[in-house]
Amino acid sequence: MSASGAVEPGPPGAAAALSAAPAQPPSAGPLFRPISAEDEEQQPTEIESLCMNCYRNGMTRLLLTKIPFFREIIVSSFSCEHCGWSNTEIQSAGRIQDQGVRYALSVRGLEDMNREVVKTDSATTRIPELDFEIPAFSQKGALTTVEGLINRAISGLEQDQPTRRAKEEAVAERIDEFIIKLKELKKVASPFTLIIDDPSGNSFVENPHAPRKDDALVITHYNRTLQQEEMLGLQAEAPEEKPEEEDLRNEVLQFNTNCPECNAPAQTNMKLVQIPHFKEVIIMATNCENCGHRTNEVKSGGAVEPLGTKITLCITDPSDMTRDLLKSETCSVEIPELEFEMGMAVLGGKFTTLEGLLKDIRELIIEGNMKVHFIMNDPAGNSYLQNVYAPEEDPEMKVERYKRTFDQNEELGLNDMKTEGYEAGLDPQR
Repeated sequence: MSASGAVEPGPPGAAAALSAAPAQPPSAGPLFRPISAEDEEQQPTEIESLCMNCYRNGMTRLLLTKIPFFREIIVSSFSCEHCGWSNTEIQSAGRIQDQGVRYALSVRGLEDMNREVVKTDSATTRIPELDFEIPAFSQKGALTTVEGLINRAISGLEQDQPTRRAKEEAVAERIDEFIIKLKELKKVASPFTLIIDDPSGNSFVENPHAPRKDDALVITHYNRTLQQEEMLGLQAEAPEEKPEEEDLRNEVLQFNTNCPECNAPAQTNMKLVQIPHFKEVIIMATNCENCGHRTNEVKSGGAVEPLGTKITLCITDPSDMTRDLLKSETCSVEIPELEFEMGMAVLGGKFTTLEGLLKDIRELIIEGNMKVHFIMNDPAGNSYLQNVYAPEEDPEMKVERYKRTFDQNEELGLNDMKTEGYEAGLDPQR
């Protein structure tokens, strides 16, 4: 149940409007003095101001004080001798704190009802045992006690009961029952929990054992959410807007080209594909409507790897033929048992299955009845053979990373490629 709108009795919108009236001079000493009933020098400042209820002059009293083990606050009180309207509230004299604060008090005895409480208007008050909540900004800030908070909630619920009984009797009866539960809380027949959650960090629940730890009170400081920052009117730092990058993974790009067979205009489709446990590749397919020629080619989406890759698979079962396979244009293929070797650049790049590659090479061992070794050797390190046990190791497959020979670097054009310190060999151009 929520006590939204449970404010001090009086018409909504009533507030003290200051007028040009003489103010009582403040007493000498610190501006904010610790709150104490025995401090005779601590007197409020009185300002004559306009009553927003009857529009005649009333009196506003301001008291600048300091709560022990907390911070400075401003207590303001307005009263009108003409219409009897009054209002009291508190404001923090400091800034909004860097973090929000949450007080969870376990009320176990009548002495806990007398604990001093500072509740700002941005604080939310909850009593979980009754499923009761006073939302933020539904009440003015108050310097009170635990019992005072409950009394204030009871007053807020009772103030419109006559109207509810006339219009919604069933609702009024349920609220009466709830008010009885709130009044029972004040007897502390059984423990209950009072939670005050204030994103401004300026609320407070007294620890009567200070500076020692209070076992009945749990204080939690937290970082505010963006929504809480906006609620407090703070200029939250907007997250940096990153330029939107076009996602090509879900799109098939098309561009015009010529058929390699008949040279007629054709269209090539290109798509970026992420291979699990490997890397991104680019699949390109051309279909000529004039002569019917079709081609497909696979390009690595990354750079030449620092090390070459040698993948050896022992084919022991027909199911091995269904493994996904990426053969780059720099990859050679060997089958030692058949004394077969196919050099790099043959067939170009392909993303297919093991069976599909073997069909392209030769109508051989398609059924997979003969146990052979299938070796892919790619000095560029851009080829791939599916590990059907991933992410575990494949007992039938061995992947080796090796340092390229001079001849392999020569074939890849890397020996003459200088990527570091090349500026030193250049004459300055004036």
